[in-house]
Amino acid sequence: MKCELTVECADIARFSCDVLVLKFAQSFYGADWQVANLLKPQTLGEIAPAADEFVLLPANRRLAAEKVLFVGVVRLQRFDYEQIRKFAAHSLEILADAAPEAKHIAMTVHGVGAGLDERESFLAQVAGLLDALNADAGPRSLERITIVEINPRRATRLRQILDNDLKLSAKATESRSLSTRSPESLAISSAGAGSNAKPHVFVAMPFSKEMEDVYRFGIQNPVNAAGFLCERVDMAIFTGDIVARIKSRIETAALVIADLTGANANVYLEVGYAWGKNRPTLLLAKNLDDLKFDVKGERCIIYENISDLERKLQADLAALK
Repeated sequence: MKCELTVECADIARFSCDVLVLKFAQSFYGADWQVANLLKPQTLGEIAPAADEFVLLPANRRLAAEKVLFVGVVRLQRFDYEQIRKFAAHSLEILADAAPEAKHIAMTVHGVGAGLDERESFLAQVAGLLDALNADAGPRSLERITIVEINPRRATRLRQILDNDLKLSAKATESRSLSTRSPESLAISSAGAGSNAKPHVFVAMPFSKEMEDVYRFGIQNPVNAAGFLCERVDMAIFTGDIVARIKSRIETAALVIADLTGANANVYLEVGYAWGKNRPTLLLAKNLDDLKFDVKGERCIIYENISDLERKLQADLAALK
């Protein structure tokens, strides 16, 4: 089997395709919540499949997609890199029987909002698609799979991942040909299968637009370059059961990096938990005045700008390794 893999920046509800594939992590989050409400079922329970089960239903012109597939997966706190790979492969296997006429399938990227490493999550998802294709599973008419991302900057990064990690022939920058003969990099072959064994850095920091570049360029880039997965969870969005994931990822982290800029209460809470679990912790701040009395005696990287942070963090991570 062979099909084109593309990344496009768009609103998933307005993206035209034969089948839109979404996960249902035993509750609604993000894109699946948006789509479920647009479909206007009599009860949301009609589109809430148990793990490993699915619901395929017509969109009835409430979306640009012709049909929507909800695939049941484990609860969000257990939906890790391995589960992402399994979900992607299982989705194609389902559609091989349920919608064999589908030519164009659309999916969102998974795991990032729940705190997983962006690159590793995406590679695990693509690896799952390749698993299905290698097993000759998928709609017999399949020609194209599109990963739809509403954030323009993330969409650009996902395209760069295709360029840098998949190393597949392309007609255009956005397009890659997936087939059973596609060469796989070491990164994609291990994504999902061995991700949980890879060392990771847990990042605690405020979630705001002005801090986004601090994370992407000042923290994530040097962390990934040093060979670590980079993970963070937005506690302002995910509450309740996601706290179990935060605790688990802190407990198993090779290092916890905490940006104390703005004296965010959640960040201090995560630092306290890391200290209680004796995890190595590296503190950051833009200004010494941001530090409260209980951390003022600890070593802290004070950075002037993003490039300054990147340079200083690279040096610290090199020493850690």
